[in-house]
Amino acid sequence: MAKLIYSAIASLDGYVEDEDGKFDWAEPDAEVHAFVNDRAGLVDEIHLFLAPVLVGGGKHALSVGVGLKLELLDERRFGSGTVFLRYRTAASGRRADGNG
Repeated sequence: MAKLIYSAIASLDGYVEDEDGKFDWAEPDAEVHAFVNDRAGLVDEIHLFLAPVLVGGGKHALSVGVGLKLELLDERRFGSGTVFLRYRTAASGRRADGNG
């Protein structure tokens, strides 16, 4: 069975763009973003790349008001200070090894 994975590049304070609309390199496609937000229970994994910058306002990387329990599956730190975080959603019910 295929997995649905949501990925985002975000600032440390959780934004994909600032109040002026900059950081368009991280802006998700509107159709995909709406699909993920409207159907959060269908997401199996969330991949976040956190950039070492504080934006202070703008568009959030993840939906405001949606709560999910997450299990950390993987992490990686890059020399630039960017951190990759890979989570499985509790709603997916799948084990990290792909069985179950």
